[in-house]
Amino acid sequence: MNATSTRSPLALSAALGLLTAAAAAQGPSNVDEVLGHVATRVEEYFARAQKVVFVEKTMIQYVRTDLTPQGFARVLEADLRVESDPADGDGSSEAKVVRELRKVNGHRPRTKDDQDCLDPNPISPEPLAFLLPAQRGKYAFTLAGRGKGKDKNTVMVDFRELGTGKPEVKERSDKAEGCFSIDLPGRGRGRVWLDASTYEVLRVDQRVGYVDFRVPDPRNRRLGLGDVGMLERLDTSIRYKPVVFSDPEESVLLPESIETLMIVRGMQSYRMRQVFSNYRRFVTGGRLVK
Repeated sequence: MNATSTRSPLALSAALGLLTAAAAAQGPSNVDEVLGHVATRVEEYFARAQKVVFVEKTMIQYVRTDLTPQGFARVLEADLRVESDPADGDGSSEAKVVRELRKVNGHRPRTKDDQDCLDPNPISPEPLAFLLPAQRGKYAFTLAGRGKGKDKNTVMVDFRELGTGKPEVKERSDKAEGCFSIDLPGRGRGRVWLDASTYEVLRVDQRVGYVDFRVPDPRNRRLGLGDVGMLERLDTSIRYKPVVFSDPEESVLLPESIETLMIVRGMQSYRMRQVFSNYRRFVTGGRLVK
């Protein structure tokens, strides 16, 4: 649940599909119909998630190109919730993730704890928002069949981001000096796993690789950056799990973890792991219910 950053992960883009229980044996044949069912599930997820608060623990580790650690890891802890703006004319709502930072490296945030380039933003897009009808025109989807082994009760959908254009690197005005955002139009590829009987999202993977880009401002050489960089690998994987609540009893599929790995020459590489726990449902008056 992280937004695009320079030395930070790209905004996640993907698409989902599924079949009904009655057609499970034959498999889905119409990806548009399948995505329509999934969009309904996502809207329901947004409505339920807005009644839940949970903890996000983020570990950020800078790495060398051979994946060995570079320096100490940065660990953040935040309370997380999902909010949704009123629906637009197309009937879809704009969901966002809201974070309230609680700890930095085990202690309460202090003035000297400057925000790192990779720190999740206080407000960021909800990762599943790309599944709504307003977003589907930005991607091409292909049904990839049923999962195997432990994934036998899932349906897989491959996706690719549409669009063309040169990579664009910009310095982030909302971050410290030397933080950049990288826009890579049309480069995203990935796969989505869906529950074959409920249309719920179980896992979303995305990958981008081998893209040359140019850092536009020569002064960035003073920050240790060259004029040209190469993105060798950017992998993101989001997993969801059912969380059971009581009083009243209810099972809600919620985020479990996000894994991100970015290897880039000419800029800082990193590995990030976000783990979610301590799910609490809240009711009127701000009272939390486990």
